[in-house]
Amino acid sequence: MLRIITQQDVKAELQRICDRTRDEQVLHKEATVREVLQAVKRQGDKAVLYYTAEFDHQILKPEELRISTSEMDAAYQQVSRELLQAVRLACRQIEAFHRQRVPKNWVHFGDDEVVFGKRYTPIERVGLYVPRSRTSSISTVLTNAIPAKVAGVPSIAMVTPPRAGKINPGLLVAAQEAGIKEIYRVGGAQAIAALAYGTETIPKVNLIAGPGNIYVTLAKKLVYGDVGINTLTTTSEVLIIADNTANAVHVAADMLSQAEHEPMAAAILMTTNTTLAKNVQVAVERQLVNHPRRLDTEKALAHNGLIVIVESLEAAAEFCNEFAPEHLELAVEDPWAVLPLIRHAGAIFLGHSTPKAVGDYVAGANHILPASGSSRYASTLGVENFLKYSNLIQYSQTALENIASTIDILANAEGLTSHADSVRQRVQINRDEDL
Repeated sequence: MLRIITQQDVKAELQRICDRTRDEQVLHKEATVREVLQAVKRQGDKAVLYYTAEFDHQILKPEELRISTSEMDAAYQQVSRELLQAVRLACRQIEAFHRQRVPKNWVHFGDDEVVFGKRYTPIERVGLYVPRSRTSSISTVLTNAIPAKVAGVPSIAMVTPPRAGKINPGLLVAAQEAGIKEIYRVGGAQAIAALAYGTETIPKVNLIAGPGNIYVTLAKKLVYGDVGINTLTTTSEVLIIADNTANAVHVAADMLSQAEHEPMAAAILMTTNTTLAKNVQVAVERQLVNHPRRLDTEKALAHNGLIVIVESLEAAAEFCNEFAPEHLELAVEDPWAVLPLIRHAGAIFLGHSTPKAVGDYVAGANHILPASGSSRYASTLGVENFLKYSNLIQYSQTALENIASTIDILANAEGLTSHADSVRQRVQINRDEDL
């Protein structure tokens, strides 16, 4: 049964849940990942195929790594019209959201013909990782790919581990609707290595984005520097802050919607109302009775599920900031009044009619979010992740002459003589020409 605790015990429990991925086996797993990375770097496709057989029990030939055009076309015949329409609606919603976030190039013309600004350009080639979850990960494909497409990335590759050598047709359709034509049936650390270093079949990329298990996360961490990466995340969580106006059945469903992802998922309720806490506990048990993923969901709730009775919404907000959840629901009468108290959360869902499932599928906001406390310093995946910018600077001769003495003083203070000379010579040359 989902545990109910008081505010006095919450700090230790939140820390335990936040640390759930930092077990003693991580060092052993990292050694395995390093071995995979080095092997793929040296042997290319041969190592990718070897580790795909070793870890995923999938026997593939080199020519089977890339999904063929015929297989991608055939996927459209294997999905329902309703699913295709839902995918297309989600694509439109997600694209509309991210188009609002595209930064603009800008140039400022100052005094003395000084010009400065920023110029944004898309990353040239991106690799997207889509995990082999117990579902088809359609929403993960869309929220990975569409921001990259909106950013103008010219080359997007997707990797995802197969089941029995096949990729779910719904996933293939979603990828194509999101603009991806280059898809490889490979996952795990070997997929990250292939994207980072390139193989005979899989060209290297400049950035890797997308969630994955601990092996994928460690691989991304270790290849960082050779390529860019997005935030490192392995598991996910929802924290719900609720008052007496919340519906217990709805809150229970929202907790289960997170717990059903995997046994390591976390679902936490903080409420000021004892009656609500008890009613949610009962509602969770009732909704679990015929749950198709009951075993994994129960494991998640048993290990990482929690109901906390707090003294006030202010106290709940402070605990939330310490935990820094991936998803935060404000199931309270006036969520906008509580919002200013929140400093750390990946995505915030406001009010009783905004379950996190809205954000997962159609709201447009990305559901690839910082988890395990990383929302203290990281943000959701978005268009910005797929862009880089260059500073633009231009000085006229007059402007350079006006600032030359300041540069001279600063450069000499740092002992960088040639820095000072690079300005002095330009100014002196023109003065000589004027004599």
